[in-house]
Amino acid sequence: MPKILITGAGGFIGSHLAERCVELGWAVRALVRYNSRNHWGFLDRSPLTKEMEVLTGDIRDFDSVHRALEGCQAVFHLAALIGIPYSYSSPLAYLQTNGIGAYNILQSARMRGLESVVITSTSETYGTAQYVPIDENHPPNAQSPYAASKIAADQLALSYFRSFGLPVKIARPFNTYGPRQSARAIIPTIISQILAGRRVLQLGNLTPTRDLSFVKDTAEGIIEIYKSPELIGEVVNIGQDQEIAMGDLCHLIASLLGVTVEIHSEAQRLRPEGSEVERLRCNPAKIKGRTAWRPRYTLKQGLQETIAFLQDHRDDYKPDLYNL
Repeated sequence: MPKILITGAGGFIGSHLAERCVELGWAVRALVRYNSRNHWGFLDRSPLTKEMEVLTGDIRDFDSVHRALEGCQAVFHLAALIGIPYSYSSPLAYLQTNGIGAYNILQSARMRGLESVVITSTSETYGTAQYVPIDENHPPNAQSPYAASKIAADQLALSYFRSFGLPVKIARPFNTYGPRQSARAIIPTIISQILAGRRVLQLGNLTPTRDLSFVKDTAEGIIEIYKSPELIGEVVNIGQDQEIAMGDLCHLIASLLGVTVEIHSEAQRLRPEGSEVERLRCNPAKIKGRTAWRPRYTLKQGLQETIAFLQDHRDDYKPDLYNL
């Protein structure tokens, strides 16, 4: 039974991943960001938190990371700053959290002699697709400071594998959605506005396409990548090989809620022209060929679970505010 540290365990994907690892019978140490209120994010609401060891710390702080890794055999590193629009306002914060945070994990894992290090990447590192579906050989192309910080983290991780033999794997999910996702993401934005009674929705660019994976499928993909001994030193996509335009996604969600909506493209929600990633579509051949992973949720099934979650937690979202 491995003992696994999960960073960012109080967050969207991290909390689902921590719960799934507990269900598998693994010993889970959950690292959440230190705060004076002892708030553990979504783990505060989880019935499985009592089965975890929860630590508070800061991924930017080497000392807290090194302490958290003591006695662990593996680490799933998910802690990150993720909001692309906010990365235009504070690029340094992204370098510090995503870049230095990755260094702290890698160096401490090297010193502790960990058996497995799984770094969570993002499809944003590919930029607008130069070909589709996008496989792991697609060149990186940072179109935002966020993407640049994640490319830096990925390359640093691969350098630790090549230079020091650290058993690193990079899990690269395409766009993940589902219960607990932050209000800044497009799917909670659409659902929360409709639930608030709006029929004219304020959104950004409607033409980009995304390959959407339900959060439980993404968590299972990270676990399967960890379990495969063949994938050390490699990047592995997690995605569906499907894409949908954001405007079409909005109307699909509206149809599931039984309403008709109009969409207003609001200027403050648009990325700078050169920063917009126009198209993402995953080639999941590697993960399907070298692990047992298969997605279990269709887009409609995942959206229905997400809608149900937001209906029960609508007070957690502020549809009148635009979240960077």
